[in-house]
Amino acid sequence: MNVEEEVERLKEEIKRLGKIQADGSYKVTFGVLFHDDKCANIFEALVGTLRAAKKRKFVAYDGELLLQGVHDNVEIMLKPSPQPATSAGDAVAKA
Repeated sequence: MNVEEEVERLKEEIKRLGKIQADGSYKVTFGVLFHDDKCANIFEALVGTLRAAKKRKFVAYDGELLLQGVHDNVEIMLKPSPQPATSAGDAVAKA
């Protein structure tokens, strides 16, 4: 599995395990992700996948390197998906 595929799987798992927020983002703690059996089977290097997702600006969390135990309560936020832009002409055509 390449990095892009792993990041997409991570996004799915954060949605599965996290709580949706009012702005459309999802929040989950590192401990929840780390201790989930399904995630453990999917990700050989969860921390590396999180770093790749952060670099691509899909997720946000405090710090650079998350360690099991020490950082179990760190919140990871999956940013909301951008909504497709609609032009005024599209809105009029649909009305």
